[in-house]
Amino acid sequence: GTEYIDSYYFNQVEHIRFNSTVGKYVGYTEHGLKNAEAWNKGSELAQELGELERYCKYNAANHYSAVLDKT
Repeated sequence: GTEYIDSYYFNQVEHIRFNSTVGKYVGYTEHGLKNAEAWNKGSELAQELGELERYCKYNAANHYSAVLDKT
């Protein structure tokens, strides 16, 4: 399916990213790693997974209607 990525930048540096393929936050800096660990245990992950579900359903619906339009 579709890969959903949500990146968090501070001072033009990517510190942390939610990646739907792994289904959790991944840190890229020392600060990001600490945040990723906390966010994966907290409500942030549930919120992100909720966003992911809405995003996927919305895109699937759009894709489906585009397919129907072509027939």
